[in-house]
Amino acid sequence: MTYAYPFSAIVGQENMKLSMILAAIDPKIGGVLVFGDRGTGKSTAVRALSQLLPLIDVIEGCPINAARTEDVPSWHSGPLGQVVQRATPVVDLPLGVSEDRVTGALDIERALIDGQKQFQPGLLAQANRGFLYIDEINLLEDHIVDLLLDVAQSGENVIERDGLSIRHPARFVLIGSGNPEEGDLRPQLLDRFGLSVEVGTPKTIEDRVEVIRRRDAYETDQEAFGQTWAPADQEVQTAITQAQGRIADLPASDDILGLCAQICIELGSDGLRGELVLLRASRALAAYDGAAEVMPAHIRRIAPMALGHRLRRDPLDEASATARVKRSLDAVFQ
Repeated sequence: MTYAYPFSAIVGQENMKLSMILAAIDPKIGGVLVFGDRGTGKSTAVRALSQLLPLIDVIEGCPINAARTEDVPSWHSGPLGQVVQRATPVVDLPLGVSEDRVTGALDIERALIDGQKQFQPGLLAQANRGFLYIDEINLLEDHIVDLLLDVAQSGENVIERDGLSIRHPARFVLIGSGNPEEGDLRPQLLDRFGLSVEVGTPKTIEDRVEVIRRRDAYETDQEAFGQTWAPADQEVQTAITQAQGRIADLPASDDILGLCAQICIELGSDGLRGELVLLRASRALAAYDGAAEVMPAHIRRIAPMALGHRLRRDPLDEASATARVKRSLDAVFQ
């Protein structure tokens, strides 16, 4: 049996891990984009996160992971079983995937044999109530990325072709990762992601040695390594579950709302998506920390993740996006 690498055993990369935790607490944040060097644990973190997500109630045989009979789509004609508990789905979307495979399409085999138009669900149906992960998202065709972002925002997959008119829920957290050396995403697409994180190769000998030590221990005995880190992972899982329960009751004062707006004005970000994501992610962080309300410290911690990828390119400013956000934060908080 293969055991996923424990989430808590990943050395460093705190921003990446935190962004994924916040997206798990509040999926409405809008997904996570992780850009960085090869071999920095991006894919490992996503697969490790899947082990921390709470079990969900699912009707056996339902193609969209519905928890109630009334939520099973009318186009589904297969048998249904009892309600069972299963792991939150984490679906990988491969490069080169067709639009039909993503959204679903007419079941050609059944149409030819039985002469019936039957819908064959795609990856979006499988990912409903879970996570959809795209590695090397900057190499994915733009029209597929556009489609995914539209569905992720609306929460509904709509198919109108081949004589089919199908709708079904598609509520998932979109996580994309990529290597900036292989190309950037278009600014319009970057803005649609809730959080964006840059990860780099560890710079110190101590960190590199610790990465090697843990990876070697994992590959030598996966089960023993997993048991060693199980208590730490359990703490994170418990904190996520508790945060999900308290986030709806966390207040954000007018001062906090004004602070979000002031930061975005200082940065010159377009639109209001930045403020909304900044507020949501800060509230999720406050819930994760067990705070009674959203505080300025939460805003400051989250702002580089929520706003760094929304900045206009400035040819006269060679500083990184993160550095520009931190510079603006210093000006606002002073």
